[in-house]
Amino acid sequence: MFRSKSFGEYLDLHVVYAENLLKLRKICLDSGLEETMKWGMPTYCYEGKNVIGLGAFKNFLAIWFFQGVFLSDKKGVLRNAQKGKTKGMRSWQFEKGGKIDVRGVKGYVRESIENHKKGLKVSPSRKKTVSLPKEMKNAFKKDLKLESAFKEFTPGKQREFADHIAEAKREATRIRRLNKCIPMILSGVGLNDKYR
Repeated sequence: MFRSKSFGEYLDLHVVYAENLLKLRKICLDSGLEETMKWGMPTYCYEGKNVIGLGAFKNFLAIWFFQGVFLSDKKGVLRNAQKGKTKGMRSWQFEKGGKIDVRGVKGYVRESIENHKKGLKVSPSRKKTVSLPKEMKNAFKKDLKLESAFKEFTPGKQREFADHIAEAKREATRIRRLNKCIPMILSGVGLNDKYR
């Protein structure tokens, strides 16, 4: 997966959004934010902390507010990416070919910076226990070596495996996911290690 190393590279990948990306970039830079590239996407920081991110997708362009939950959202435009999972981040999405509300975005960016200065932030909640799906419990009963290898992982990595399997709605899918995870567990490779 290619990750852009500069805004120019990102722009080249998303020419259909070039005009609006440039407008959003200008708003962020004019507000005093520092431009960086994180996760291959333009990210704008204040005092080294992520405040704004830009993301171009197949059907829309989004400006992400890392602590957007604290924004007053007077225009009613902010979306939570994943209800129940995403705590602080919110996005304002613009359809392909849609116009950017420059004045509105400037207001949201200013408010985001002010909220950062006030120290408003959502800290991720830490789950203390790892809840194993029944398919994993059954596999561990049959294979003690597998259970032992699983216990070598940190609680966070254990949770990644368990959640990945448990989130599947169908039992057949949970079993298929477990079978794909077993070789990784036995070889000491975390589910998301390739992204780290």
